[in-house]
Amino acid sequence: MLRVAIVDDDTSHCRALARLLRVSGMEALTYSSAEEYLGHRSEQTFDCLVLDIQLGGMSGFELQSRLAVTDPALPIVFLSAHEEPETLSRAARTGCAYVRKTEPGMTLLEAIRRAAAGHSPVPHG
Repeated sequence: MLRVAIVDDDTSHCRALARLLRVSGMEALTYSSAEEYLGHRSEQTFDCLVLDIQLGGMSGFELQSRLAVTDPALPIVFLSAHEEPETLSRAARTGCAYVRKTEPGMTLLEAIRRAAAGHSPVPHG
């Protein structure tokens, strides 16, 4: 069973994602901020991190940058409701998968499975 952490400050979206993952046979733990995740990360191990880019406080990009140093093997799937070209480009430069919040749940599930299995993200354009 894949263990997935979800970091998203939109509580209703976070709950919905956690339900989707659980129904799909994954274990999901939720965090409302990057700081909350960092405060609890020594207590848990995860197969993948689903990370909203736009967070209050530390951004998803800032958390990913920090984790690239402290936990470089942790696969990350970025989520965003914002579809600006710079956001897409910056996410692509990290080597992490990127899924728009408006995409179907199956797209996110596939991105999580690919990331956890060590596969390259599917390019978005």
